Amino acid sequence: MRLRVGDAASVQRTITERDVELFAELTGDHNPVHLDEEFARRTRFGRRIAHGMLGASLISAVLANELPGRGTIYLSQTLRFEAPVYLGDTITAQVMVKQVREDKPIVTLATTCTNQRAEVVISGEAVVLIEEASDR
Repeated sequence: MRLRVGDAASVQRTITERDVELFAELTGDHNPVHLDEEFARRTRFGRRIAHGMLGASLISAVLANELPGRGTIYLSQTLRFEAPVYLGDTITAQVMVKQVREDKPIVTLATTCTNQRAEVVISGEAVVLIEEASDR
């Protein structure tokens, strides 16, 4: 399959308390806005929020598993955190091909995460190195 401008793919996941706890354990980010309901209630968010990078990590899942797929390697990623991701939110991470270099196996993709209300929570752009394989 040859990648073309406009090709898109997505994954969807509901963010659970366990996801947040595991992400905190894995990264060492124990900010109480993610882990302590009483603390989070006193913040501008009014309740616990997921780590921004937890939501953004769903983009990586799309890149690795859907589009461009196996063997994809990040070269860069910009991120703009536009709204909080709350525990229980269902996040859809989508990537869309913006540019395919003709001289190298490098692809630029628009990256967006939206919640179940279709609100953009994270936006950005990824540049990836794709696997040059006969099945692509």
